[in-house]
Amino acid sequence: MQEQWQKIQKILENLMEAGPYKVWVAPVQATIEGTTLRLSTVSAFAARRLREQFEPLIREAAAAVLECEPAALTLEFAAQTAVETASPAPLPVQPGSEGQASPVSAPDTPAAMSAQQGTLPLGLAPMPKARPRFRFSFDDFVVGSSNEMAVAAARDVCKADGFVETLFVSSAPGLGKTHLAQAVGLSLQQDGEGARVGYLTAEELTSRFVQAVRQRDVESFREQMHQWDVLLLEDVHFLQGKEKIQEMVLNLVKSLQSRGGRAIFTSTFTPRELSRLDSQLVSHLSAGILAPMDRPTQEMRREILQRKARSFQVMLPDEVGELLAGRLTGDIRQLEACLNNLAFKARLLHKRISPEMALEVLQQFAGAETVPDWDDIVALVCKIYGLSLRQLESRSRRQECVMGRNTIFYLARKHTDLSLAEIGDRLNRTHSSVIKGITSLERELARESSKGRQIARALDLIERNAGLTAAARAV
Repeated sequence: MQEQWQKIQKILENLMEAGPYKVWVAPVQATIEGTTLRLSTVSAFAARRLREQFEPLIREAAAAVLECEPAALTLEFAAQTAVETASPAPLPVQPGSEGQASPVSAPDTPAAMSAQQGTLPLGLAPMPKARPRFRFSFDDFVVGSSNEMAVAAARDVCKADGFVETLFVSSAPGLGKTHLAQAVGLSLQQDGEGARVGYLTAEELTSRFVQAVRQRDVESFREQMHQWDVLLLEDVHFLQGKEKIQEMVLNLVKSLQSRGGRAIFTSTFTPRELSRLDSQLVSHLSAGILAPMDRPTQEMRREILQRKARSFQVMLPDEVGELLAGRLTGDIRQLEACLNNLAFKARLLHKRISPEMALEVLQQFAGAETVPDWDDIVALVCKIYGLSLRQLESRSRRQECVMGRNTIFYLARKHTDLSLAEIGDRLNRTHSSVIKGITSLERELARESSKGRQIARALDLIERNAGLTAAARAV
């Protein structure tokens, strides 16, 4: 049975373009009984897309392998039923034994949260008395003109007599916001002063709040949070539209600031771009230092590559480091992924890393020649999702149109210099719609759900091809 499905996949791979095949067909699981082919996809959306866009091709390929007429074949499409569970995330309040807590999925409205009250046993599990396992330090962080203000302010937060009490760090994805927040946490953990550090994402905070509402123990939850001396809250844009949680965070921040506590907030957006946050909360988030971080310079990229090479225990020749730093102009994750692939290839072939080998690996990465522009991004998203520009510009709320738009918003924010308003204007949307779309997409990626993995595959394909497409057009 599996052998038959592999043959069908091989035929489809030859019939379809590489991008749509990898996103929609490659992840599919199948069972075959006689002339019945059951296809199990990662989501209901993917099942519908397979039926609407690719059923004729699948029917032809399957009929050829099963040796029957296409019309005699029965095709069934369904989403996988396995329950996704979020990976554990640390939610500390004070130094103590090691431990972690898993976030709970959160309704977005107070009404939805109230409707859930009483569904779990009473008695809220306390915030874990656990030390967060910070993975990054200031020693690992490469400082340059694009981030020096943010790093200096973060270091000052760690000083007992520091000037900075509130810091808001904003940047596009993959430029080091999490690294910086964790470096602060690690530094505070190691200084021996015993500061009680709360480190979590806005979505994790929301999940804990929802759990407290369900178990009718909100006051206990608030008391536990007010024990913190330092708050490290990431991705605060996830708080948009959640009025009750914004009110709770506002009270927490006020309490911290009134008693000399310290707080660091991170976001993909600046405070003034967060249109669906309470104005008082925005004011308190902006009360200290606002520190945007930009893409690393070429010199910084070269240093990042050398440090990563040492952590991978590989020798990176200077000329190769120069080549990679000059060609890879995206985020830091891109640098690390390319170097990781290069190191793996060198070990596999039992060869030293060379410029020729680096050029071969570079062809697989976005930005290897030029940074993709708006037209590149839109064209590739349309190709991957099977959409037209007219559909993207329309008011359609079909799921594939929404996903396509959100993907464009995310990539344009990450890879172009367009403002949120300019990005929205090009697809007949407001800047707040762009923020909402990017936030929605980031949420799925962070949860690592089936839908999130599907989006990640699409993003990977688009980013890998965008640089090559741009380069080909420029030649």
